[in-house]
Amino acid sequence: MSGAPTLSVVIPAYNNGRTLAETIDSVLSQEGLDFELIIADHSSSDDTRAVMSRYAADPRVTLLDTEAGGGAGRNWNRVSDAAQGEFMKLVCGDDILRPGTLARQVELLRASGAVLTACRRDIVDADGKVLMAGWGLRGLRTPMPGDAAIRKAVLAGSNLFGEPASVTMRRATFVECGGWFDSFPYLIDQASYSRVLLHGSFVPDPEVGATFRMSSAQWSVALTRDQASQARGFHGWLHAEHPTVISSVDRTIGDIRATLMAHARRLSYRVLERRMR
Repeated sequence: MSGAPTLSVVIPAYNNGRTLAETIDSVLSQEGLDFELIIADHSSSDDTRAVMSRYAADPRVTLLDTEAGGGAGRNWNRVSDAAQGEFMKLVCGDDILRPGTLARQVELLRASGAVLTACRRDIVDADGKVLMAGWGLRGLRTPMPGDAAIRKAVLAGSNLFGEPASVTMRRATFVECGGWFDSFPYLIDQASYSRVLLHGSFVPDPEVGATFRMSSAQWSVALTRDQASQARGFHGWLHAEHPTVISSVDRTIGDIRATLMAHARRLSYRVLERRMR
């Protein structure tokens, strides 16, 4: 590939041997624009690295290794730091992109001048069976200033933008903001989106463009007990750093709803536990 690509897709892989090939194939089958795919293995204990190696001959693919430790933030930043595209999307190693998602989201960002877009997604179990179809973008179905989108998510007590496979950002803005913000690990995606959206507007992608797989092995499931406290910490940080965006009243409402959402999510994991193995 000569010159910088239009888009960088980055996959921070960790013990994704069972699902990674399907994830990679869903990226490499995308059409309508030039892109690079960067995959970094975070010292996995399964065959993740061997699966990655099958794709080494594809000129669009770059394979990296990340040393152990540092949580999700280390591998997410490691793989993202290698990106060269004008736009960037992170896809976890067990999620899937629908055909046409990359080209559509890049066109939305270019046409609107927005810094971030997000689509709806299907939530599936470990075997790929749909649990919730067309999930996401509640209250975010129209273009809006970035600070308005941030406030809606805080007031909802939830990540309305969705998991990273749903989101595409302008990479220069993401880099300017300091990359993935992992001070609140459970909210690493929402916190990072929010920092990007402080610098521009949001445009929704109304299509179902990705699949998010729920699994008991995911680090997010392991952190369910910390959800509410981390959300409160993030809301407090936003209010302290950007009081004109998030008021004290917004913070209080968001804290209450985040606590309720954490309890609801914990219950859903228990109910779905047999389908997340």
